[in-house]
Amino acid sequence: MSQPQHHAASPELERLTLGFVPLLDAALLIVARERGCFAAQGLDVSLSRENAWATLRDKVAAGLLDGAQMLAPMPLAMSLGLGRAPCETLAPLLLSRNGNTVTLSASLCQASGATLGSDPADSALALGNWLRGAGSGRRPRLAMVYPYSCQHYQLREWLTLGDIAPDRDVELVALPPPRMVEALRDGQIDGFCAGEPWGTLARHCGVGRLVATGAQLWHDHPEKVLGVTRSWAQRYPATLAALLRALVAASDWLAASPDHRHQAREWLALPPYLDRSIRHLATLDSNTAPIHQHLYGADMLRPTPQAALHFAQPIVRQLEAQGSRFDPALLAACYSPVHFDAATHH
Repeated sequence: MSQPQHHAASPELERLTLGFVPLLDAALLIVARERGCFAAQGLDVSLSRENAWATLRDKVAAGLLDGAQMLAPMPLAMSLGLGRAPCETLAPLLLSRNGNTVTLSASLCQASGATLGSDPADSALALGNWLRGAGSGRRPRLAMVYPYSCQHYQLREWLTLGDIAPDRDVELVALPPPRMVEALRDGQIDGFCAGEPWGTLARHCGVGRLVATGAQLWHDHPEKVLGVTRSWAQRYPATLAALLRALVAASDWLAASPDHRHQAREWLALPPYLDRSIRHLATLDSNTAPIHQHLYGADMLRPTPQAALHFAQPIVRQLEAQGSRFDPALLAACYSPVHFDAATHH
């Protein structure tokens, strides 16, 4: 375990609670706690497992959580008041890039001929052609994790590649990630777009097949972030800096050795975290084809407004359709690297 480090400003808070949803890209939070990276920064951090993104969002906004792993678009959506009352929220660090899969039921893949290839348009067109032919009259029910998510926007983009109208030809529903595999197995949904490990678990269990990945659709996009409210960041700047340094240390430790990534997999498999949902994974190694999930690395953690443009564009289009104007300064504020740079002396 690391020894406590003393910086000019001690954290204002000694104890804090961070929320997470059981996904592989909660890895940095879990490693920072189990490895002692938080403790080395003078922080006693509890991790609170939340099964639904809306619950996590509301707890952060209400101050019941000090911060959380968040979907990358969530700080922007919260700041804009989309889905709830406005709550200015920041993303001072990236927790992952890529990691999503579009997964269809084995029976739908067999009927439509949709398979995973190098071009996601191929599987989308296979499904679209089937829906326009033999599958005519049948609207597949497809799940995504939250309306303001890369999963939702990527699923819609994949469907349009097959000339499938997301609002007419299929039924889109929101489901918490841990519900996806069970819902697919029980026939409640015909497919989903979610982060790992849920797509590969569906494949491992024989109930689903991957037909596209987020990395194919949006190369190297930010997927999860650390999210805190602006008011929390202003009230506890030294605590935030310590939190960011701890997560950087966890990333460095993961990057240093395959043995470390195997140990991280064992931590993630503990019952409070991801438990049996990662029984099919031998190690916590990322950036393997076709998912190319990045969970650590010095070049991954620093946020920028430019990297947020992928998922900001659908939100801007939605606002404009409602007659609202989007202020680019809000995007710049949400994903500014200023807190990260100050904490790590960039």
